[in-house]
Amino acid sequence: MRILVVEDEKKVALTLQKGLESEHYEVQVALTGEDGFFLLSERPFDLVVLDLMLPGRDGIEILRALRKTHDRTPVLILTARDTIEDKILGLDLGADDYLVKPFAFPELSARIRALLRRGRSDQVLKLKLADLEMDLVKHTAVRGQQPLLLTAREFALLEFLLRHQGHVVTRDMLAREVWMETERATPLDNVIDVHIGRLRRKIDEPFREKLLRTVRGVGFILSEEPS
Repeated sequence: MRILVVEDEKKVALTLQKGLESEHYEVQVALTGEDGFFLLSERPFDLVVLDLMLPGRDGIEILRALRKTHDRTPVLILTARDTIEDKILGLDLGADDYLVKPFAFPELSARIRALLRRGRSDQVLKLKLADLEMDLVKHTAVRGQQPLLLTAREFALLEFLLRHQGHVVTRDMLAREVWMETERATPLDNVIDVHIGRLRRKIDEPFREKLLRTVRGVGFILSEEPS
């Protein structure tokens, strides 16, 4: 799942990114309100962690603009403002939750899980193919009841493949949607192939039925073997 953290305190932002990525979220950070607003208009996110006190466009402006477009992406406000009036303003404008700094990361993580469980009606929170299952809220993956120990990148890669199961996924698609590299002097093909190899060893090697296959010259496909 993709989370956007809009936070101008770089140390806090990077700490949040590291903590959330360790729980297998795909995290992008914006250090200004303008950057955060641009990212929200450029691509979809499953949740936004939004500071209110930002340089330039502040969090209230971003939240107001987001809700004016009827975008129902869950928003967790994270701020040093702790007055009742500030909380009411944020919630009235459409925030889904409010956490005051300083905070404990486990509490933030729990609130994010709760918001994602409520989610949007169009959100799929569990993905499945044969005996391979992913729970996007608990950040777990299992195959045949055996837990899969995946890195954050492997988790994001498997999620993308599961969302496109039965269809060939190209390296360009993976570079754009999983690595979020749109302009690069050298292609990511070798990096992608290494990660695909590691993922294949974890989800396929211990099992008789192989799910992840390479389509030579095109890309990869995650599907059950044809009968």
